[in-house]
Amino acid sequence: MELQITNGKGGVTVSEANFAREFNEGLVHQVVTAYLAGARAGTKAQKNRSAVSGGGAKPWRQKGTGRARAGTIRSPIWVGGGRAFAASPRDYSQKVNRKQYRAAIRVILSELVRQERLIVVEEIKVSAPKTKEMVALLEGLGIDNGCLIVTDEADENLYLSARNLHKVNIIDLAELNPVDLVAADKVVMTTDIISKIEEWLS
Repeated sequence: MELQITNGKGGVTVSEANFAREFNEGLVHQVVTAYLAGARAGTKAQKNRSAVSGGGAKPWRQKGTGRARAGTIRSPIWVGGGRAFAASPRDYSQKVNRKQYRAAIRVILSELVRQERLIVVEEIKVSAPKTKEMVALLEGLGIDNGCLIVTDEADENLYLSARNLHKVNIIDLAELNPVDLVAADKVVMTTDIISKIEEWLS
């Protein structure tokens, strides 16, 4: 199949296996959920009764005081005591096979093509770090509601021109992920990026 180049002549030939797959909602949901779960810090921690300092001695004798029995001042029912069910650091990451991850990327790219949300251009460049130039570039591509721009390498002018624009995100090819692809209203890629994605998915 062939993807047409926006504001240019001709198109780029791509594999139907990568850009014409049937949509698989379950697969996409699983991979997106796993990606978001892997980004969680999981560093929440509290102290239980054994971790709180102090409380080694029995505060008063067992009988004869008229007060309730107490073995430590660090009991969860005491002020300053440990938590009864203390939170501990945990790992939220979920295992996703490489084959499964790449299959999800193929499905997402195919859906972008079907919904006409994938815009292919020959190059993405601005001459200076000016927001006005980026706005003009996006308007020329028919984009008015934000987009994801995938670049081959870090371009400072491109990044500085887009950082003040709402819903315009720029990432390198190495940072390509299912969450950004699914969330973007439009995805802009160059023909070189398309070729490299094809090589990666093959």
